[in-house]
Amino acid sequence: MSTNGNGTNGNKADDALVDEGAGGGNVSGGGPSPESGPGSVVSGAAAPPPGKMTKADFTSDQEVRWCPGCGDYAILSNVQKVMPELGIPREKVVFVSGIGCSSRFPYYMNTYGFHSIHGRAPAVATGIKSANPELSVWVITGDGDALSIGGNHFMHAIRRNLDLNYILFNNRIYGLTKGQYSPTSEFGKRTKSTPMGVIDYPINPASLAIASEATFVARTIDIDVKHLGAVVNAAARHKGVSFVEVYQNCNIFNDHAFDSFAERSVRPDNVLYLEDGKPMVFGKNREKGIRMNGALPEVIQLGPETGLNENDCLVHNAGEHDPSVAFMLARMEFPNFPQPVGIFRDVQRETYEDLLAGQIETAIAKQGRGQLEKLIHSGDMWVVD
Repeated sequence: MSTNGNGTNGNKADDALVDEGAGGGNVSGGGPSPESGPGSVVSGAAAPPPGKMTKADFTSDQEVRWCPGCGDYAILSNVQKVMPELGIPREKVVFVSGIGCSSRFPYYMNTYGFHSIHGRAPAVATGIKSANPELSVWVITGDGDALSIGGNHFMHAIRRNLDLNYILFNNRIYGLTKGQYSPTSEFGKRTKSTPMGVIDYPINPASLAIASEATFVARTIDIDVKHLGAVVNAAARHKGVSFVEVYQNCNIFNDHAFDSFAERSVRPDNVLYLEDGKPMVFGKNREKGIRMNGALPEVIQLGPETGLNENDCLVHNAGEHDPSVAFMLARMEFPNFPQPVGIFRDVQRETYEDLLAGQIETAIAKQGRGQLEKLIHSGDMWVVD
């Protein structure tokens, strides 16, 4: 399906969130933005040139059907904000989703979109990108869709290093099907499907992506909208697969899931913001840091009492090709450590679609362009009377 039109943010209850970039309720029928004019998708003419597009040009006329206060609004709003900055025409952008609350996303983007089936969004996106490498292809998924039925597709899309932008909404619950435990739910968590507590050990999405050789891996938080926007922007500009995990609150079935470290008042002390080339320091007064103690990381106190300072801290290197440290950082979790967010890994490697195109060109150069009829009648054949 493809979406069209440009809605307006009309949910009064969420006006404050809109101002902060967290998004509100999107009401259909708002009409095209002034920049779109007669060149909008609605009128059937050409879209506005990329350099003149705004967030409104990427906002469809579909009513957003998420629960009021859902963290999905923040992600949608920030993606819509980032798209004009990329300078990519709307007709060159495709959003692909699977099943779940997050998978409504393509309807709300004024681009091409494909609402696929449970867990198979990476397979659909692989076909789209392989057939037309010029497209900017985005996979939108949730922790259940990506890591349960879609786990195999998740790993293979990542290891192939297609130039895909992969955003995983992690709320540690099945929201669309009303509160069952998901692959990322905490051990012991009581849910509708685990009344005595979860006895599965949870998947860590970022460490799984790194173990699958993702060339770009990042993590962010739905309510930290500036950081969220910056991470999405960096992911979109990466050549190769970019994986972004977003801690996203489900205020209906798993409310306050991340408050222990994500809530604004405790965030400085409980979150480590990874910055490439900078020491790993955190705390309201930057009084704590991370250093290596043998093969393991440890939290250290900085200041005259300990004689330790920023020079004693581990320096982040997102461009390190060896994924070992990035994997270690992804495994650090609150409360034993500050919860790391930011870009864990950002390296370059040839993409699947470029390698595929090279093989096709080599085959054509050696054998000429193939003919379908000749292919059908080649090799073993049987005639059934």
